[in-house]
Parts: sequence; structure tokens; C-alpha cells
Amino acid sequence: MMTLMNPLDVLRDSFRFTQRNLGAIVQLCLPLVILEALLQQVLDHTLGPDAFPGYSVVVGLLVYPLYTGALILFLDARTRGESPRTKDVWAMALSLWPRFALLTAMSTLLILLGLSLYFLPGLWLMVVLAFAEYLLVLRGMPALEAMKESFRLTRGHFWRILVCLLCVMTPLWLLKGASVAAYPEPAPLLGLLMDSAHSFLQLFTSVVLFRLFMLIGGDADAR
Repeated sequence: MMTLMNPLDVLRDSFRFTQRNLGAIVQLCLPLVILEALLQQVLDHTLGPDAFPGYSVVVGLLVYPLYTGALILFLDARTRGESPRTKDVWAMALSLWPRFALLTAMSTLLILLGLSLYFLPGLWLMVVLAFAEYLLVLRGMPALEAMKESFRLTRGHFWRILVCLLCVMTPLWLLKGASVAAYPEPAPLLGLLMDSAHSFLQLFTSVVLFRLFMLIGGDADAR
């Protein structure tokens, strides 16, 4: 049976892990996070503020699966006591990119559609799809199968997962809003730093969800 299912315990455990491995996570993910922010900035500068929002999603599809897949692989390796080389993790993440990009596209469209329907359906989809990335990367499932299995695994754990997500995402949303209010039209370098910092901080969500996935997925396997 699961132990650390108290959301505060999960958050504390995830924070300690991040503290111990921050240097490796920075080396592994930050270059790709900066690349994503730079591509986004170039796109905004080239197309202007009235550009079709779908272009921003495309930029995310190009880079997000790489650094998120790399982080998930790293988390799994460190859980098993291994210390993989950065270039090896990047190579594995690159091989996963086609399936991961497809999963990201489908999940993003569903969540955006849900958010447009009075917000709550989008929040529900964020929770029930929370484990899809881990199932794709760590169990080798195709995108659609990973989404279906995530629905199954999260059943009965909705509120635990939601509380953990909100505890991480709410401060980040507030920080993002405050930074936009303070610097509505930042200089290019400052904008790059702000976007990179925000995206990097969001990676803590992946650490928290990985911890929940290991607990809930392990318990489901045991049964």
C-alpha cells in the first residue's frame, strides 16, 4: 500500500529531491528551456503581438518534450541510484520526441478545450492526464494508450493530485502575473530571463507528479 500520500509529505519529499539534484537538473534542462524561450521571443518579434496563438504551441511542441522527457528519465535514474550523463539522457529524450510531441499536442488541445468550457473541465483534464507523460517515457506506451492508462491510474486519487498541482502552480501563476504586471513590455534580454525562469520553475511540477506517479503506479502494480 502507498505511504507518503499526504500532499504536504509529497511536496516536501519532492523539494528535498530537487535541492539535492538541482545542479544536475539545471545542467540537463535549463539550456533547452532557454532555447524554447529564445525561439518564442524570435517568433513574437517576427510575427508581432497579433500572431496566431497556435504558433506558440508549435514552439512548445518542438522543445518541451525534449527537456521534460529528459527530466523524467533523470528522475527515474536517480530513483534507482544511477547518475546518467547529460548527453545520454538527451539522446534518449530525443528518441522519444515523436511520441512525446504527439502526446503533448493531444493533451494540450484537450486541456485548452476544457479550460474554455468554464475552466473546471480543463482542471479535471489536467489531473486525469497527469501521469500520461510518465507512462509514455518510463513504460514505453504509445500516446493514446498512455492517456487511457493515466485516466485509470488517477481514478480515486483526484483530490490528492489536484491539491499537489495547485500548491505548486498557484504560486507560479501569481509570480507570472506579478512579473507581467511589473514589466508589461520588458526588454528582450529581461523577457528572455523571465520566460526562462518561469518555465524552469514549472519543472518542479514534474518532480511532484513523478513522486505521485511512483506511489500510485507502484501501488496499482502491487495490487
